[in-house]
Parts: sequence; structure tokens; C-alpha cells
Amino acid sequence: MIGRARTGELPPWLASLARRPPVDPGGGARLVRRYIYILPTGAGVLLGVVLMLMLLGSLNYQNNLALLLTFQMAGVAVVSMFHTWLNLLDLKIAGKGGPPVFAGQEAVFSFELEEDRMRARADLAICIGKRTTSPIALDRNASCSVDITLRTTHRGRVTAEGVRIETRYPLGLFRAWSYPQTHVRVTVYPQPAERGPIPVTAPAVKISDQGSLGTGADDFVGSRDYRTGDSLRNLDWKALARERGLLVKQFGGERAVQVWIDWHQLPEVDTEQRLGLLCRQVLDAAEQGLSYGLRLPCVTLAPDQGEAHRHRCLESLADFGHG
Repeated sequence: MIGRARTGELPPWLASLARRPPVDPGGGARLVRRYIYILPTGAGVLLGVVLMLMLLGSLNYQNNLALLLTFQMAGVAVVSMFHTWLNLLDLKIAGKGGPPVFAGQEAVFSFELEEDRMRARADLAICIGKRTTSPIALDRNASCSVDITLRTTHRGRVTAEGVRIETRYPLGLFRAWSYPQTHVRVTVYPQPAERGPIPVTAPAVKISDQGSLGTGADDFVGSRDYRTGDSLRNLDWKALARERGLLVKQFGGERAVQVWIDWHQLPEVDTEQRLGLLCRQVLDAAEQGLSYGLRLPCVTLAPDQGEAHRHRCLESLADFGHG
């Protein structure tokens, strides 16, 4: 729900000095009067110049009807300024981060607007930098949720910096805005490499009752390199499509093969490339249903399976080197 960015944004250094409504225990921020700012728009400045010229002309020619029209238009402008400010007063906004993404993908930030003052709202917009939502309208005692997506460029914890809510209701002559604190962030995993080396298999573990991997039709326990004479039915076609070479799926007893995804077992490349290789190994091991562990210079995660373990591993890669 993204619209075209509006003009009139303050410079970052000036916006950083603005007062920001604090976040309450429920995670929301209420826009009370001391946190709302208002300035005339381009149309408002133009109207002010026209009214000044009309006033000078009316006084010069002593035209009472022209003076009456000038003051009526000025009164409408003043009333519209009050309604612009009132459109934000006591509005409540809460932010929530979206699901984790990989570097290069778009992170989703969700915002909940709540009106509990028996006053309908119109022409609201939430902005992050140059990304702006389409106009939002709220009925009395109503709420709505809107999303803003931002392109990510690096791994780590991406926060929604400089969240701004604004309005130009009702005539567009004035713009009122506020900078609520939302504490919204999204976890960004490293960008996975196109292909990665096969993880190191853990020391001997009992896979089947015979203590071997076996080749039956039991549980999937991992992959190994293709050997002459292996059945084509057991080829891992997905791995071949990822240019990982010919791999054969292995089946055995009740436990999956345990592998270690180890920082020190990778080629000597820069940190981000190495993290991309580790990320690819985690994704491949999770897809194959392996029991895998992760070894980083400062973190060791014991072998496990499941979506929660996959997230812990990828989160450790995202936070690597960030304290």
C-alpha cells in the first residue's frame, strides 16, 4: 500500500531534534498536542501572498466588499489550520516488524492506527523516508493496519528510522506531522550463496539397527556423493539443479545424519561471502531434513532440526559481528 512520496519533509538533522511521543507499555504511541508540528504547504503560502495583495488593494481603493472577502478567506484558512492539527490530535499508532527476510529482499513494516476519541479522521499518511502510504481514513472508534516495504541492502537488524505520520486535511493549505517512536525492526539474514560446500558429517552415530546408513526406504538421513552403480531413483535432483553436483539421497533408521556447519571449514574468503556460504549450507541442511549444528567463532549451536532451529542459526549469522 505505497503511494508517491510527499514533499515538505524536514532535513534529517532538523527532524532528529523534534520531540517524539514515547511508547507506552502496550507498544503504541499517542500523538498529544506537544508532539504535533504544523506548517503551511506551498498552496498555503501562495494563498497567504494572494490574501496580502487583496488586503493591500482593498485598503488602497477603500473597497469594503473586497475587504470582507479577504477576511472571510483568511478566516477559512485559519479554521482549516485548526482542523489539520485536530486530525492528528490523540491518534494512536503502534508498529510491528514483519517476518525475517534475506538481504536484498524487501522488509515489511506494519503499523496499526487506532482512533478512540469519537472523531473521524481522513487523509492520513505514514512515511518512512520517501516511502509513503496511500491516504488513510478512519471512522469513529475504528482502527486499521497498513504496511510499508523497504528494500534491504545488508544483514542484521533493520529498524524503521524516521517514521512520520502526517495529514493535509481538509484543504491542503497546512501540513501537520509527528514523529512517533515505534521501535520497529526486522531481522535480515545474510544473502545465501548460489551453492555451498557439503557440510562436515559428525563423528559416527548410530543411524539404523545395524549401525550403518543402509539403502532401504526408511527415513531420509542425508546425502553423499554419487558413486558408479547407484540407483538413479535416489539422485538428489534439487541439489543438481543448484549446481551442487551429483548427490545421492540416503535412507536408514530412525535418526537423521548429524552434520556440522562450521565457519573454520570454509575457504578463506571475506566475512560476508563466508556468511553467505554458511547461510546456503543451513538452508540446504534444513531442506534435506538433516540434524545440523552451527559453529561460529563466538557461537555454537548444537545439532537439531525444525523451523525454530533454522531460524536460530540464520539469526546467529545475521547478528555475527554486530555485538
